[in-house]
Amino acid sequence: MRVHGLKIIGVVALSIGALLIFSFAEALGQVVSIQFENDFFGGDSDRHFTHGTRLEWLSNPIKSIGDKVDQIQWLGFQKKTSDSADVLETRVSLSVGQNIYTPEDTTAVQWVPHDRPYAGWLYLGFGMEANQGSKRSDKLGLEIGMVGPYSFAENAQSFWHSLFGLNVPKGWDNQLNNEPGLILSYSQIRRYEVRNLFLGLNFDLLPNVGGSLGNVFTYAEAGLALRLGSDLAHDFGPPRIRPGFPGSSYFRPKKGFLWYVFAGFQGRAVLRNIFLDGNTFQDSYSVKKKPFVGNLQAGLVVQWNSFRIGYTQVLRSKEFEGQDFSDVFGSLSLSYYFQ
Repeated sequence: MRVHGLKIIGVVALSIGALLIFSFAEALGQVVSIQFENDFFGGDSDRHFTHGTRLEWLSNPIKSIGDKVDQIQWLGFQKKTSDSADVLETRVSLSVGQNIYTPEDTTAVQWVPHDRPYAGWLYLGFGMEANQGSKRSDKLGLEIGMVGPYSFAENAQSFWHSLFGLNVPKGWDNQLNNEPGLILSYSQIRRYEVRNLFLGLNFDLLPNVGGSLGNVFTYAEAGLALRLGSDLAHDFGPPRIRPGFPGSSYFRPKKGFLWYVFAGFQGRAVLRNIFLDGNTFQDSYSVKKKPFVGNLQAGLVVQWNSFRIGYTQVLRSKEFEGQDFSDVFGSLSLSYYFQ
C-alpha cells in the first residue's frame, strides 16, 4: 500500500510540474522544451545511462535580474555595445526531469560485481540563463530531487518496457538507497562565427566550460562544438540533460526554415558521481569510477518559425573500471517559442 501511495505522489508531482511549466508559458517571448535521451537511439543497448526525460520552461527577459547579473564583475560581460542585438538578456527557468541508470546485465536478479548499480534521479530544476546576443550564453542552475526508490525510475522503466513488449530488468531490488540530492551547476558558451563561407552557409565555433557541485554530481568540464548551417545566430545548440554538452534552451524565432549540422567533443574531470560511487551517507552498491570521461557528439537542428527540433548522437567513453563498452545514446529535443 505504501509503494502504491508513493507511485501516486510521484505521478502527481510530475503532473503538477508539467502544468506549471505550460501555464507559465502562456505569456509571449517564453520557451517550452521537452527532451528525451535514450540508448535505444543508435545504441539499442539498454544499459548504463539508459533514459532521461526533461521538461523545461524558460521565461521572457527579466530586466531587474539582468541588471543584477550585469554588475557581477567576474562574469565579464561586455558592458557597452553598439549593436542592439548584443544587449544582455536574462531569463529564469523551471524544469522537471527523471534519469534512469541500469547495469549492463539486466537479466540478473542479484547484483553483478563490477557492474554499475541500478539507480534513478527525479528532480525539480531552477535556473537562470543570461545571453549577450549571439556572442555568449551563461547558465546557472540548481536541481533538487531524490535518488533511489523515491525517484520512481523502476516504475517508469517497467511500465514502458511492458507497454512495448521489451524485457523488464530483473535487478531493481539492488538499486541505490533513497537519498535527497542537490546539484549546483554553471556553464558558459562563447560563439565565434565565419559568415558566408560558401553557398550562403555560415560556420561557427562554440567553446564551452562549466561544472557541477553537489552530492549527486561534482565535476569540471570543457569542450568545443562546430556548426555549419544557413543561419547560426539564433541559438547556442539544442538543450541537453546533464551531464552533457551545455546547449541552450533559448532560441530566437524567425519566419521560415533554418537548419544546421554540428559536431563536438567534451572532456569531464569527475570528483563525484553518486550513480557510480554509491550513496553518500549509507552503504550501497558501487563501482570504481574513472576520473576522466569524454563525449563525442554530432547532430542536426531544424527550426521552422517558432518550432525547433534537435537530434544529437552521443558517444560517451567508459565511466567505470570493468565497463566493457563505451556508451552510445541519442538525444531528441522539441522547443516552442511563444510569440
